[in-house]
Amino acid sequence: MNDLPDLETKLAAARTRLILEKPFLGSLVMHLPLKAADPKWCKTTATDAKSFFYNPAYIARLTLEQTQFVLAHEAMHCALSHFARRNHRHKHRWDVACDYAVNMILDDERMRGPDNALMSAAYRGLTAEEIYPALHEDPPEETQDTHLFDNDSSEQGGDGEPQRQDGGEGQGEPSEDQREDGGSGHAETREDGVARQEVDAAPPPPPADPGKLDEQWKSRLAAAAQAARQAGKLSQSLMRLVDELLAPQLPWRAMLARYVMNAARDDYSFQRASRRESSALMPRLHSQSVNVVVALDTSGSVRQKELMAFLSEIDALKGQVRAEITLHACDDKLDSNGPWRFASWEPVRLPEEVCGGGGTDFRPLFDWVAREHISPDLLVYFTDAQGSFPEREPPYPVIWLVKGKVGVPFGIRVQLN
Repeated sequence: MNDLPDLETKLAAARTRLILEKPFLGSLVMHLPLKAADPKWCKTTATDAKSFFYNPAYIARLTLEQTQFVLAHEAMHCALSHFARRNHRHKHRWDVACDYAVNMILDDERMRGPDNALMSAAYRGLTAEEIYPALHEDPPEETQDTHLFDNDSSEQGGDGEPQRQDGGEGQGEPSEDQREDGGSGHAETREDGVARQEVDAAPPPPPADPGKLDEQWKSRLAAAAQAARQAGKLSQSLMRLVDELLAPQLPWRAMLARYVMNAARDDYSFQRASRRESSALMPRLHSQSVNVVVALDTSGSVRQKELMAFLSEIDALKGQVRAEITLHACDDKLDSNGPWRFASWEPVRLPEEVCGGGGTDFRPLFDWVAREHISPDLLVYFTDAQGSFPEREPPYPVIWLVKGKVGVPFGIRVQLN
């Protein structure tokens, strides 16, 4: 029998290394509690988009690097919402396509998978939907894990097993201790999310509400990407992937609101109060208005209707965080009519005299902020991102609300959809 405490330590160490080395993947993995499973149904690893199930004998044979890979593999299935995207497709063929899609992403991150990991350079950069039609109708490949996403057993030989899979050696029989207790143990769960001395005798039911679970994983994906990007540890390939995934699902208004709210500075202050109150220094909630610079790309690629919708959203958010807005416009040069300033109580409107129609250059706006010695709490730039960027990232947070698919070299990119 494999020593579960030792395996728990191994899994915890693998998760810790992921958090330190690849915080985006590590953050996603932390949302999956680790549970030992009966080898009768879990040949290697498995997920129901809620937990990470593992065969103790299989994990015992993996190196620490390979253990990191299988943890990230299951987390990426969840983050990519593979559990909610199969639709009419053949289950085994879809599962194989999902494994290829995930493993090529992890290969791009220079992670080393176990021997049974499906890899093919032909599928690099493709989604599961794009890989699916390129596979044989009944693929001979076996997935490296079990996908517990639905109850469809019509394609699995009619025996109701979760899915075809290469079990490998030493995985088919339960341990002596498992046979004695009927294949199921009961114990507490550790603080790090690893189920101590607990073996799930049967696979869990599929997600009852995949739509709600999909929304949860999209939010987790966005939060993990933001944290990793701010730490400078989100690769360009993952950055593009996240932007593409979040663009259709998360409304730009919700994303913009999240970042503007984070710029609000409500904190406790020890500033001495009036003498009439007390001579003691007591902490009190101190609110300060937020200084936001809003820049409009007026090169002609962004329509006036879109600019007005953007400014109306800024105006709605401004009232919630007591923001003072400095508005400016720029194509390849600053608008000579700007800037326009709005106090926290004044409505933000699109000025009638806005000029533009030239090329796109973002540098004049950032140069102006530096020249005017403005230290904004946040700069929001509305653009299609097709222009010349400053060589250096400014010392204040920048949000790019982007129309189109072009990337940005720094700051937070929010897709306009």
